[in-house]
Amino acid sequence: MSDILFDKIALIGIGLIGSSLARVIREKKLAKTIAVSSRSSETLERAHTIGLGDSYTTSAAEAVRDADLVIVSVPVGASGKVARDIAGNLKPGAIVTDVGSTKKSVVEQMLPEMPKGVHLIPGHPIAGTEHSGPDAGFAHLFEGRWCILTPVAGTDDEALKELISFWEACGSMVDRMDPDHHDLVLAIVSHLPQLIAYNIVGTADDLETVTKSQVIKYSASGFRDFTRLAASDPTMWRDVCLNNKDAILEMLARFSEDLSSMQRAIRWGDGDKLFDLFSRTRQIRKSIIEAGQDVDVPDFGRQLAYTEGHEEE
Repeated sequence: MSDILFDKIALIGIGLIGSSLARVIREKKLAKTIAVSSRSSETLERAHTIGLGDSYTTSAAEAVRDADLVIVSVPVGASGKVARDIAGNLKPGAIVTDVGSTKKSVVEQMLPEMPKGVHLIPGHPIAGTEHSGPDAGFAHLFEGRWCILTPVAGTDDEALKELISFWEACGSMVDRMDPDHHDLVLAIVSHLPQLIAYNIVGTADDLETVTKSQVIKYSASGFRDFTRLAASDPTMWRDVCLNNKDAILEMLARFSEDLSSMQRAIRWGDGDKLFDLFSRTRQIRKSIIEAGQDVDVPDFGRQLAYTEGHEEE
């Protein structure tokens, strides 16, 4: 049992992240009451059926009433609307956070809507799978993963400590960043790889000289792993692109330059340059494993981790 206890936590959005939070909150006894909200009555009914909360409503405003902690898990483009919807029912002293993959736009959308005395502390747990919906979550999703908080100027120290303690109780390691810096970092480690995956899989789908059945039948692990990323929620990633445009465009430009450099090395048979690049990038993989952010087993351990996570629920 954790020593962190909120009387009520409201979860706005109950997809992969929201449903995983519901499970870990229940498992670690982090709240007396969990209020679940989703715009979709079908999603809400499913969350009710599998017992993710104590109360269920399609009204975000109703869900946050008397909540001590509000966690918004919606596509980042919807952050402003959610903030406007819930503002009138937020109690003084409540902590409002989110889980979105961009942070500057979330601050710009949500902060102007927050009533005086309510603590907005944007956040981003670096955890997830390509699956979505209330059935996709599992309590151990956040174990050993980083959660980045991007507190705005004037953030209450005690509220920040409470939120840090909450994420640590969920199993996360917590770091703090400026929202702009967060968006730049995530543009290269998350958003650019996602866009490359969408593009590569789209290119394969468009090929006329290679049939779709051949692409599927002969997929080696490299292409297969790109399809895992490309299977992610299109609404979420559309919003990420639109809300982190500047940082993503900068990283795409850098990537395009480096891709052109590789193209020249291949064209001119510059084996030394290719070998140096491949050796340097191989070390990055080793460093990620050493940092505990992945495991050195076939298939990157994803299937193993996903299966174990669900078996332990």
